[in-house]
Amino acid sequence: MYILFTDTDVDLTPKEAQYYGYKMISMPYIIDDKEIKPYEDFEEFDYKSFYNLLRSGVLPKTCAINSEEYKRYFEPYLKQGKDILYVHFSKAMSGTFNAMNIAIEELKELYPNQTIYTIDTKAITICSNNIVKEIGDMYLQGKSIDEIIKWADKEVDHFATYFYADTLDFFKLSGRVSNFSAIMGNLFGVHPIITMTQDGKMVSVNKCKGKTKSLQKLVDYVEELGEDIEVLFADEEKVNRIIDLGIREYYRETRGWKND
Repeated sequence: MYILFTDTDVDLTPKEAQYYGYKMISMPYIIDDKEIKPYEDFEEFDYKSFYNLLRSGVLPKTCAINSEEYKRYFEPYLKQGKDILYVHFSKAMSGTFNAMNIAIEELKELYPNQTIYTIDTKAITICSNNIVKEIGDMYLQGKSIDEIIKWADKEVDHFATYFYADTLDFFKLSGRVSNFSAIMGNLFGVHPIITMTQDGKMVSVNKCKGKTKSLQKLVDYVEELGEDIEVLFADEEKVNRIIDLGIREYYRETRGWKND
């Protein structure tokens, strides 16, 4: 018997987590010197208010949880004699996983008959979300940890995410796009097209002048992504509709789609 864990950076809602059987680790962030723990300090994420804060110039800061916090999440289930499978966002994006490794080693000594397994989705938000749901489906089907890990070893690198942002300010401040300064320079009105590498890092793979060309470039990547496409927008429904229409037009022309 084992327990599934994931974290709030994969953007699974509490309702979805309950459906699949996931226990959630809350990854905190700080706004105006106040630490906020998603789905512990609130039940539903108010994304409209959050993005309005960003537009007003507020910059949230992430903060890593420590090893004691990880132990607080994991230990109750180890005490029950259960193994743990933790499916998490990219370890290359946060130092919190050093604390996780410390916690796992300490818990091994206390519970030598139990094991904590981890799967790195090498992504964050929507890409991680899709992987977490795939694994959740396997869990509901009664698949073993070994079967799920074997699937993840083969399939995680086949998931891809491409996105662009309307402003560069957050990328400049976060430092999480590894080649950001090299590819951007001082160009005005340029949007980087960003993807996740197989190392779990965000890198810019292209740059476009203006929103329209940026959106068209995202549609172009559909040819490389294969059959299963999902479009996500961050409080920008108009952009979502443009991309969605572009993808539908591509599939009508190349795959013979006759309806929506």
